[in-house]
Amino acid sequence: MKRPTADTVIDYIVEIFERRGAEAYLGDAVTMSEHMLQSAANAERTGAPAVEVAAALLHDVGHFAGEFPEDMIEAGADNRHDAVGARILQPFFPPGVTEPVRLHVAAKRYLCTVDASYFGRLSPASQETFRLQGGPMTPDEVARFESERHRGAAVRVRMWDDEGKSVDSEPRPLAHYVPLLRSLLVSPPAGRR
Repeated sequence: MKRPTADTVIDYIVEIFERRGAEAYLGDAVTMSEHMLQSAANAERTGAPAVEVAAALLHDVGHFAGEFPEDMIEAGADNRHDAVGARILQPFFPPGVTEPVRLHVAAKRYLCTVDASYFGRLSPASQETFRLQGGPMTPDEVARFESERHRGAAVRVRMWDDEGKSVDSEPRPLAHYVPLLRSLLVSPPAGRR
């Protein structure tokens, strides 16, 4: 599989959404693409900055890691979708996009740790993955998370993620977000410099 470049990464992402987006979302009643598009729509609705809308849209791209060339993911690295997704996106997008992607699972653990009621807001599937992802944070993990520069954005992405599982929602299509994604590319495509 050919490695995406700044010229091709947006088309690459669109193609993956089109081909794989109809897959079930980890036991929830929505598809992968519905979930990611709903998360982005939730961010947009709040007036979030473009980087956070993009992070909400792309937060689960790590679930599609098999679509990216293997050498884009460090050999032997932990295959967690949050860290994997951030590594996949890093060559193309700024930290305002990639860091909330990297931290969105930690943000779930954080929210459930510091707010006892947050766990009850998670879908049953998300409650199960919460357990698999480490459950409540230790005090040291809370302190580390609170020291992260992009923790606020990660918490917001997490909340939009948790709200992005409605079977009754009809979010905007991916094409709506393509100009936003292009505007955020770290290395502009050739001819757009």
